[in-house]
Amino acid sequence: MSRAPRPPLHELQKARLEAYAKAKDSFDAERLSECTTATGWHIDDYEQELPGEAPGPPEPQGPFRAAQQVLRNYSFPPPGLITGIFEPDTPLEQRVMVLRGRFLFFTFWFGVRVSGVIDEVRTTPDGLEEAVWGYNYRTLEGHFEQGQIEFTVHKQLGTGRVIMKIHSVSKTGHIANPFYRLGFRLFGRMLQRRFAQGSLARTREQVEVMVRLGNVMPPPSETPVQPVSREELPGGVAEQVTKHVEQSQQDEKARLQTSSDPHAKG
Repeated sequence: MSRAPRPPLHELQKARLEAYAKAKDSFDAERLSECTTATGWHIDDYEQELPGEAPGPPEPQGPFRAAQQVLRNYSFPPPGLITGIFEPDTPLEQRVMVLRGRFLFFTFWFGVRVSGVIDEVRTTPDGLEEAVWGYNYRTLEGHFEQGQIEFTVHKQLGTGRVIMKIHSVSKTGHIANPFYRLGFRLFGRMLQRRFAQGSLARTREQVEVMVRLGNVMPPPSETPVQPVSREELPGGVAEQVTKHVEQSQQDEKARLQTSSDPHAKG
């Protein structure tokens, strides 16, 4: 008896991504003003100087446009720490990504959703005009964290200075596994800093190469992104993703039932 033909790889991976596409955000952006260090949130800001340009609007083949492409391709995270997996044909503002995180001999799978794209000229508190491009994404159910992170590239129009910035708001989410929970509490902040610092350094490296070559696309060897139409995820990822989402939904339902039960123990 012959086996049924295996579906194309992009169909298998699309189904896995759809598991997270159905997940809810685990961060409420409407309460962003309440997210302060006093209420238990981490507020982090990082920035990296990039090669500069001549004053004026961003140059077509200049560092600003190169950095924009690096951010769009999600090719900046340290590949030994975070790899982004997404449908490359989906518009950025609708993108859902599965992030593969690695630490020591562990591999974790998380979902995030792009929630806003920035493309504007703004005036800084110093009165300088700057072009800004970037986006942010929020954590989905099953993520070890709750929060939002924003990646932007800025060009000061009067000076030509180009900077990449990372701004994040986060705190530890619900982690059912006690071993993972302890590990994240011990190493989570270190990994956040490593991610941010490594991302800034890699962005500068890629921008320098792209500008030198006159090409606004990152070299393939510099791009750790795994677009779903090209490469299959390791087996079992779909089950892990679905389990993450279902477990988070069950935990949330149990908490709601407990809080509404007058006989529940405090």
